Amino acid sequence: MGTKQIRLETNLLGANNMMAVKNRRIFKEAGLLVINLMSSPGSGKTTLLEKTIEQIQGYINMGVIEGDLYTDQDALRIENKGVKVVQINTEGTCHLDAGMVEKAWRDLGEENLQLLFIENVGNLVCPAEFDLGEDFKAVILSTTEGNDKVLKYPLVFQKARVVVLNKIDLLPYVDFDLDAFERDIAAVNPDTVVFKLSGRTGEGIEEWTQWLTKEVGRVNL
Repeated sequence: MGTKQIRLETNLLGANNMMAVKNRRIFKEAGLLVINLMSSPGSGKTTLLEKTIEQIQGYINMGVIEGDLYTDQDALRIENKGVKVVQINTEGTCHLDAGMVEKAWRDLGEENLQLLFIENVGNLVCPAEFDLGEDFKAVILSTTEGNDKVLKYPLVFQKARVVVLNKIDLLPYVDFDLDAFERDIAAVNPDTVVFKLSGRTGEGIEEWTQWLTKEVGRVNL
C-alpha cells in the first residue's frame, strides 16, 4: 500500500487574531483603554511608564502587563509605584500574543481600571505582527538608537497610532537627525501622533499624559 502525503497549512496568526477579538470585546465592555507599548530594548519603556504613573496617579486607575524574556525586574519597578502589574516571561519568544495577554488580564484581577498598558517584549520586528486586542499600538524610539530605525523597521511605525521619541535630553550629545526622523515618520505614517520627551528629566511628559487623559475620557463617553 502506497503512502500519501497530506500538506497541512495553518494560518499561524489565525488563532491569535481570534483571541485578540475576544480580548478587545472584554476590554471594551470594561470601559478600558488598552495600549500596546513597543520598542527595542533600552529605549525607555519602563521609565516612561514610571513617569506616566507619577503624573496620572490619583486621576486615572491604571494597570500594567509587563512582557519580557526573563526576570521580573520591570514589573517590580512598576509595582513600587503603587500600580497593579502582572509579569509575563516569554522565555525566549520575541513577542507577546493575545493568549498570553488574556491570561495576564485574568491574573490582574483588577476591577474598575481605566487604562491598561501592555509593555511588549523589546523588539521592533515580531511584536508588530501580533494583535493583542489593544485599542492602539504605541512605539518608543530613543535618540540613542539613531533616526534610521523608522525606515529600517517600517511595519511597526506604520501600525502605530503614537510614536514617542524618548531621551530628547541627549540630542546635543548623540548623532540623531531630528529633521530626518520627522520626514521619515511623515512618509511612513503621516497620521501618527508624535511626542518628543525625556523619561529621565520629565521634559514633554505633561503633554503626553494630557493626551492620554483625553483618550481615556473618550473611551468612557
